[in-house]
Amino acid sequence: MTDAQETAADTSLRTTGGAPPDDVAPAPIPLLEPREGIPPVVTSDDALAEVVAAFAAGTGPVAVDAERASGYRYGQRAYLVQLRREGAGSALIDPVGCPDLSGLGSALSGTEWILHAATQDLPCLRDIGMTPTSLFDTELAGRLAGFPRVGLGAMVENVLGYALEKGHSAVDWSTRPLPEPWLRYAALDVELLIDLRDELEEELERQGKLEWAREEFDAIASAPPAPPRKDPWRRTSGMHKVRRRRQMAVVRELWTARDQVAQRRDVSPGKVLGDAAIIEAALALPVDVPALTALPGFGHRMGRRQLEQWQAAVDRARALPETALPQPGQQPAGPPPPRSWADKDPAAAARLSAARTAVSELAERLHMPQENLITPDTVRRVCWEPPKNATPGAVEDTLAGYGARNWQIQQVAPLLVRALDAS
Repeated sequence: MTDAQETAADTSLRTTGGAPPDDVAPAPIPLLEPREGIPPVVTSDDALAEVVAAFAAGTGPVAVDAERASGYRYGQRAYLVQLRREGAGSALIDPVGCPDLSGLGSALSGTEWILHAATQDLPCLRDIGMTPTSLFDTELAGRLAGFPRVGLGAMVENVLGYALEKGHSAVDWSTRPLPEPWLRYAALDVELLIDLRDELEEELERQGKLEWAREEFDAIASAPPAPPRKDPWRRTSGMHKVRRRRQMAVVRELWTARDQVAQRRDVSPGKVLGDAAIIEAALALPVDVPALTALPGFGHRMGRRQLEQWQAAVDRARALPETALPQPGQQPAGPPPPRSWADKDPAAAARLSAARTAVSELAERLHMPQENLITPDTVRRVCWEPPKNATPGAVEDTLAGYGARNWQIQQVAPLLVRALDAS
C-alpha cells in the first residue's frame, strides 16, 4: 500500500462510524422499514416461476440470503431464501415447498450475487441448486476495509445509517407457518444489501484494496464444496479428556448412534444427547443401565428405551476386540504446535517469531485482521519447512501452493523472505 493509500484508509476509517463530540447528542438512528412491505412467501411452482421471470428481467446485482435452523434441525439445509434485485423487488422463497431452485440459479447465472458472510450460506444454497458465478461478500469487504464490527446490523448502521431489527437470527426457521415478525426480519436482511455493497466498493477503491477484494470473492465463488470430515466423532467437545482407546470406542459408538437418531428425527444431535454426556459415559464405561443413569446427562427425564439404546452403544464398544478399537488421533498434517518449536527447532521458532511480528505490523498498517492478510497456518507452514533457497520467487511459489491469493503474496512474501533469514 502506498503512502497515499494509507492516508485514504486512515481518513475514510475516521469518518466511518466515528463518535460525535461530547457536547453534541447523537442523532437517533432510524429503524429500517421494508420499502414495498413484506412479500408473500413463495411455496408453489407457479409462484416460483413468476419470481424466476421477474428476477431474470431485473437489472444489476442480486442480494441473496438464507436462513437455516442451526441448533434445531439435523444438517444445515436452508429453510428460507431471500432475494432482492432492481426491477424485481424482494422475494421470500420457502425451500420446503420449492426444494429445487436450480431454475432460479440458472436465471441469475452471470449476475453478481451479494451475500453477507458468503461461506456460511453457499453450502445450503448449493444444495437447492443455487451457485453464483461471481459474488460480493459484504462481511469480507468490511474486514478488508478495516471495520471493527462486520455483522450485518453493524455494517448497515455504520455505513448506511439505518438500524436493522434484531432478535430473530437464532430462531427455528423450520417453523411453519413462519411468524410475520420473522418474515419482516428476513426481508430486511436483503433490503439494503445492494446499497451496502456499493458503499463498500467505493470505500475499498479509496483504500486501494478493491482488486484485493475481487481476488478474495473469486476464490470463494470458485472454491469446491468442502469434503466430508474424517472421523467426525473425534470433534466431540471434551474429547481431550479421553485417553484410552476403549473410551474412544465408546465416544465413537455413542456419537454414531446419536447421529442416526438425529438424522431419523431431523433434529440437532445436541438435542438428542449432549457431547458432555457422551464424554461422561466414555470415561465411566458403565456396565448397565442403572450405572449409566447415574451419570450426568443421563438423568431420570430420559426414558428407559433411550437409556437402553445408549447403554447398547456402550456395550458394543466394551465388546470390541483390541484390534477393532480406534487408534489415537493422528497428528494433523503440517507443523507441530508452535509452543514446542523452541525445543524441536529453535531456528524455526526464530523464523516464526520474526514472521508473526512482521505480519502483525503490516496488518495494522493496512487496517485489516491478520488472518485476512494471510492465514496463520500458512505462515507456520512456511516457517517450519521453508524452501531450500528462500529467494523471493521460491517464497512466492510456496505461498501460492498453500492457496494464498496474488495480492497476499505481493504483500507478505517480502516479509517472509526477511523472516526466513532470522535464524
